[in-house]
Amino acid sequence: MNQLPEGYKEIRKVDLEKDKIALNIFAFIIFIVMVVLGELIAPITFTVDLKFIYFLILAIVLCIIYTIIHEAIHGYYMRKFSGKKAHYGLAGLCAYAGSYAYFNKKHYIIITLSPVVILGIILFIINVIVSQSYFWLIYFVQMANLTGAVGDFYITYLMSKMPDDTLTQDTGMSMIMFSKQS
Repeated sequence: MNQLPEGYKEIRKVDLEKDKIALNIFAFIIFIVMVVLGELIAPITFTVDLKFIYFLILAIVLCIIYTIIHEAIHGYYMRKFSGKKAHYGLAGLCAYAGSYAYFNKKHYIIITLSPVVILGIILFIINVIVSQSYFWLIYFVQMANLTGAVGDFYITYLMSKMPDDTLTQDTGMSMIMFSKQS
C-alpha cells in the first residue's frame, strides 16, 4: 500500500537508534550463547599467525557480503509487497533497507524475518557440509546473522502484539505502526 487509508492513526513509533543499547545487550547475549555452542561443536584452537590473519580478513569480507545480501532480501520483499523499490543506507555501523510504503502485519513480519531465516538456513547447510577447518569461518557469519538481526527480532516481537489491521511504514532505522481508529 502506498498511501495510508483514511481513518488510520499512529499507534507506535520505534526508533532503533534510540533502542540500540538494549539491542546491543541482547546481541551480546546471543553472541556468547553461540560461542559456547560453537565451542561444544568444534573447540576453538588457533595461533596468531598468517593463517589466522587470513581467517579474520575473510570473515570480515564475508560479513560485509552477508550484510548486503541481508538488506537486499528486505528490499526484495518490500518491493514485492508494495511495487516500489526500497532505499538503502547506513546509520553508524547499521545497514538498513527502508520504504515509504505501508505494509500489513503479515507482510511486514515476512519482510522482517525473511533475511535471518533464509540466510540462517543457507549458512547452516554450508556449515554442515564444509570441512571442520572452515566451521568457525561459516559459524562466524552465522553469528553475525543472528546478532545482526536483533532489531528484526525486536520489531517482530512488537508486531506480534499489534492489532491485526496494523500497517507499518519502515523508513530504515525507524518504523511507524498505524491502526484504524473508530
